[in-house]
Amino acid sequence: MGRKAVINLRIILYVLGVVLLIESFFMLFNVLISYEYEEPYVKANFLAFLITFSSGLLLFLFNRSYRHSSFGRKDSYLLVTLSWIIISLYGTLPYLLTGAIPTFTDAFFESVSGFTTTGSSILTDIEALPHSALFWRSETHWIGGMGIIVLFIALFPTMRMGKIYLFNAEASVVVEEKAFPRIFDVARNLWFIYFFLTVSEVVLLYIGGMDIFDSICHAFATVATGGFSTKNTSLGGYSPYIQYVVAVFMILSATNFNIYLLLIKKKFSAILGNEEWRTYLFILFSVVIAVTLVLYIKDVYPLEPAFRHALFNVASLMTATGFATTDYLQWPALAWMLIIFVMFIGASSGSTGGGVKVIRYVIMGKKLKNTFREILHPNLVSTVSYNKQTVNDDVVFKVLVFIILYFIIVLTGMFILILTGVDPATAFGSALTAMGGMGPGLGVTGPAGNFSTIPTVGKFTLDVLMITGRLEIFSVLILFTRDYWR
Repeated sequence: MGRKAVINLRIILYVLGVVLLIESFFMLFNVLISYEYEEPYVKANFLAFLITFSSGLLLFLFNRSYRHSSFGRKDSYLLVTLSWIIISLYGTLPYLLTGAIPTFTDAFFESVSGFTTTGSSILTDIEALPHSALFWRSETHWIGGMGIIVLFIALFPTMRMGKIYLFNAEASVVVEEKAFPRIFDVARNLWFIYFFLTVSEVVLLYIGGMDIFDSICHAFATVATGGFSTKNTSLGGYSPYIQYVVAVFMILSATNFNIYLLLIKKKFSAILGNEEWRTYLFILFSVVIAVTLVLYIKDVYPLEPAFRHALFNVASLMTATGFATTDYLQWPALAWMLIIFVMFIGASSGSTGGGVKVIRYVIMGKKLKNTFREILHPNLVSTVSYNKQTVNDDVVFKVLVFIILYFIIVLTGMFILILTGVDPATAFGSALTAMGGMGPGLGVTGPAGNFSTIPTVGKFTLDVLMITGRLEIFSVLILFTRDYWR
């Protein structure tokens, strides 16, 4: 019999230490922001940095002798899940110590929502927060958008560990193995693309009249498809130019990053032939056109504003960003039903976007088509192909299981919220948006509302859904199986 895989706790603690050190580095910017804007929170933000840095340093030093230990699948699943819980816990410190969000329940919700790029908020007056807290909200988006484990892999290319297990377990970026031979090269190039998109948007927003602070915060939130704004009205109070820029970058950020990797390799035919990318753009712009026509025909807006609001809000929900230019739940029923439809679709796989992901619907659609053909022609043997390559039956089965589990978890979360006293519409919308990382929900948690009235148990339920959805279910649920701990 083969040797059983044993969880290597010391190497997990070592990596968690590095993760906290990385998080503490980002907290230093809060200190600088407080100093720059002459806010009385310099010491509080420095204390948040010091606690996080000290915790990370202790874990790093006491476990560094294990840094070259082997790293297996079991370790990766536990590490990735713990990493997201730990960074969210320490992410509450800038809120709690400055008093920006005084209660742990609310601070943890805001932190989880930020790191998972969900964008749901308990804040009733965002503009009342100090600049350092607003910046930290946006930073949590940017860190979580690409994934802190992917950043770890990019920063430590020489470590002899199972980086492919870590990369796949975090699941925020799924790329074709042929794009680059080494996982370090993939992580490095992904972060380069991520940084390039961020800087590009900052420049374009600043040119459009947005100040540099808001430009950086909104670029962080856009490229991460997070949705935290520095304004109570989100992007509603900004110029059409800025709304168009943000809409375009939401679409770009929710594109499979493998498209950009292929672009670097100048594989243009592979880009044009990518089925998920074509389907993603087709669904998005089909719904945009349909919503535009509804808004124009119903005299809600003239043609250009109708197109702009349709483009922005459809892109925002399909990419799971969560920005808004208006309360689309006040639109004619057909328009907001189309908007909600794209919430069930989601962004592309291998992007910073959330949701079920377009690729899964493409695969299941082909499987369904084959099933009908086999019913009509019993002797026919058919296979599912994607990008001219055969998809194994076990992959198709995993896609089906994922979709089923996804909606089972959403419904479970909805029922828990209903038990806490939340109305059904709000409960369903909140659970769906938390699982898909979308930001606004339905009812009182819609684009004109927030999550402040959700009971404590409901908020922690949504915390679980946000982390589970961000790690795409399997990395979290596998920890609750008997086989994992054997």
